Amino acid sequence: MAMTGRLTSKDVAAAAGVSQSTVSLVMGGKWTGRVSPATAHTVLETAERLGYRPNRAARSLRMGSTRTLLLVVPTLANPFFAHVHAGAARAAAGHEFGVIVHQRTGYDDRESLTVPHEAIDGVLATSMEADLVAELRGIPLVMLDSEPGPAPTVNVDVEEGMRLLTGHLAVLGHRRFAHLASEVDSWTFRARGEALAGAVAAVRGATLVRRPTAISVQAARAAARALLAPAHPPGAPGGSWKRLAGRRTASADAPGRVTALVCDDDVIAAGAYKAARDLGLAVPGDLSITGFDDVLLAEALEPELTTVRLPAEELGARGVETLLELLAGGEPPAVRLPVDLVVRASTGPA
Repeated sequence: MAMTGRLTSKDVAAAAGVSQSTVSLVMGGKWTGRVSPATAHTVLETAERLGYRPNRAARSLRMGSTRTLLLVVPTLANPFFAHVHAGAARAAAGHEFGVIVHQRTGYDDRESLTVPHEAIDGVLATSMEADLVAELRGIPLVMLDSEPGPAPTVNVDVEEGMRLLTGHLAVLGHRRFAHLASEVDSWTFRARGEALAGAVAAVRGATLVRRPTAISVQAARAAARALLAPAHPPGAPGGSWKRLAGRRTASADAPGRVTALVCDDDVIAAGAYKAARDLGLAVPGDLSITGFDDVLLAEALEPELTTVRLPAEELGARGVETLLELLAGGEPPAVRLPVDLVVRASTGPA
């Protein structure tokens, strides 16, 4: 039978000797109990021989579904969110859904989210605050790495990550902690800071100081320098920053000097490395440094960075599974994914 133009279910029906509705049932996976196995086999075999593929767009319109999910992220420059997208896309593809990404202009983007209801079936919103979530009412929504609220959440146990880091450093003898904290006002960073403060408070004789920074290497470098060597500003006795670099400074042995620097992010930790080098502090001999996320950068640093590994791909995948359960009319429970402490060479005895 010669076929011209785009194949349709009518063409398959004619070639298989069945009705067009039978082809629709079989190709839609709804033939069980309505079409005999032998007929279903004939339809599938005929469709494969002819190279027929169902028109998903037309099918979606008939079903009132686009089979498309929207993933909202603050940035794709951070590898963490790229991995979240990879996990979401993989899980969605397994259910014949697609995922499109909307990148906000950063964590602090307060612009309204204009989401075309007719173009998507649901939203996965990552690291988003409650006032923005309110604008998505009426759209099936799952929150990732966000404060628990009216929508189902899939979160990573960042609090446990901070407790694991604190316990690791405490066993090494550290009692003078500093927190190089992200200045981003979002749930995940607030949770990290609160968990770290609580964990340090539980260590007898331990102290904690905190300094905020933007999530960039240069900003973190400046913040760490100010935190680690307040007694050695540029031009003070002992030399300039440049002349201090490369040798052990007086501050390395000063009473009360910080011995463990806990960073909210691996990028921030990279800035802390540069600050330590500026001040002539050896890592980990004079100063132990830890990160958070375990992106590729953690192994590129020298020494390699002790950090907390977050299951970014699983976060995206579980978010999709939760959203699909919601779309099916279910009431999915909150999900909290475990984290792992990855000990490398950047931490040592106090």
